[in-house]
Amino acid sequence: MSQPNYSAIIRQLQEQIAALTAQVGEVAERGGERDASAATEVTKPQTFDGTSSKVSRFIGACKLYIRMRLRELAVEEQIQWILSYVQGGSADIWKENVMEELETEEIEFKSAGEFLAEIKREFGGEDKELVKVAELKKIKQGGRTIKEFVQDFKRTARGSSYEECLLIEEFKQGMNGSIRRKLMEVENQPGSIKQWFKRAIALDHN
Repeated sequence: MSQPNYSAIIRQLQEQIAALTAQVGEVAERGGERDASAATEVTKPQTFDGTSSKVSRFIGACKLYIRMRLRELAVEEQIQWILSYVQGGSADIWKENVMEELETEEIEFKSAGEFLAEIKREFGGEDKELVKVAELKKIKQGGRTIKEFVQDFKRTARGSSYEECLLIEEFKQGMNGSIRRKLMEVENQPGSIKQWFKRAIALDHN
């Protein structure tokens, strides 16, 4: 009767033990990753009501949460998520205007960071109104289409507290001379700044 090949049996058992050890290590490693991920808690931002002293904290919280939890979302979805935390105070009117312009594609943001920079420009700083007034006086159409100029003018005008007649004057001064002359030649001059925007865009297409 032949003797069992103990060397082969031991080698086979050692191979099985090594395979099981490797499997246990992989399971433990995956579990550690899950535990580490679960341990990394990211606080959602508090609602933002337009208070300038809160804007930096709000932007920082949004950036962190997007980087840690929402990185895979499309830019449009990230912006909608940010807007869901903009509520109350002076932020409500701004939010309503922005959502309307996003829907009509009057404005477009290439990234959530660009949108947060717009929030910073809109609400950041105690002298924001003075800054906006200065920006309105400097803004020019230049080589842009009138539609692009209108979009930029709207963004800059928000929060400036300009009366409508003054906004119209700044808008006329900022557009190129050829469009301005066409507007001045038409009968029934526009009465509101929105009508000036629409009339200027229509003339630029002709």
